[in-house]
Amino acid sequence: MSTEPLTILVTAVGSPGSAALLRALKENGERPVRLVGTDLREENVGRFHCDVFSTVPAGSDPAFGPAILELAQREGARVVLPQASFDLEGLAEMRTDFEAAGIALICSSPDAVRAADSKHATLALCEQLGVRAPAFRVARGGAEVAAAARELGYPGNDVCMKPVVAAGSRGFHVISANVDARHQLLHERPGAMPLRLEDVERILGDDDTELLVMELVTGLERTVDGYAENGRIVLGHPKTREAMRAGLAMRFETLDAPELMQVAETLVAGFGLEGFFNLQLIGDAVLEMNPRISTIVYQKDLNLPWLGIRRALGELSDDEAAAAQARVRPGRIALRYFDQLEYDAG
Repeated sequence: MSTEPLTILVTAVGSPGSAALLRALKENGERPVRLVGTDLREENVGRFHCDVFSTVPAGSDPAFGPAILELAQREGARVVLPQASFDLEGLAEMRTDFEAAGIALICSSPDAVRAADSKHATLALCEQLGVRAPAFRVARGGAEVAAAARELGYPGNDVCMKPVVAAGSRGFHVISANVDARHQLLHERPGAMPLRLEDVERILGDDDTELLVMELVTGLERTVDGYAENGRIVLGHPKTREAMRAGLAMRFETLDAPELMQVAETLVAGFGLEGFFNLQLIGDAVLEMNPRISTIVYQKDLNLPWLGIRRALGELSDDEAAAAQARVRPGRIALRYFDQLEYDAG
């Protein structure tokens, strides 16, 4: 076991899964780790789990990638692990710069990131590869959305819509002809409640945001989390995604579902992904691919983020990855919950 600390730079340490991820990297059981965290905002919980913290520009800012590279070089980071979807494209464009600096950037190529981040491209790839996905139309503005919804069976069938490029559940709405507006007003909690098509058409007007209007699929929501290399899954497993609160899943359970792993293998190869990924499905239909790390179900003998770090450094062999894969325990449950932190300002 090495006694020399390994410095890892992690972006977006204010995101919901950061506390568990940062703890897992620190408590890897193999070697000491020094964490450098970044975020757009200084006030976040993740920075208290890091040895060094720095605010950086937004991931969409052209200055973001150079700022991360400069910080990584200054702090002696050997690995950069992006957490947020918005951080990926700017970093992907600088892969050769990080490589020249001797820093392992865990990120897919720019083309793969753009394709996987596009819900349209993901669904189109599913069609091309024969993978089940919701029927969909691409639309801009209220009139096109209304026409697309009717083509997909509205009002007899509920449909849904989401921006082509969006993070998490932002912009996702169910469109239903059976909305009880009075019941919503008087009895429902605030949140993303179903909308009537006429209201969506009126609100959108001539807005030119590119939207996906989709068949509303139902069933158990499941994901596949893993680490890929050259479009091949090195290590991964399926899990459920349950108990939604404010757009975030709060319960996860690992599954023995080889059919989901087969779908993931097909799409990881189709996109040519590198590094961490998260594939989301409802029932047997693919919803989206996130080319980044997501919420992880940890085991004492299976720390997926740490194993991915080791693979990025060339320290994890195929045999070791296969041995880790064999240790995945179906039925392992993770519960996410709310906590709080107190500190004195200044």
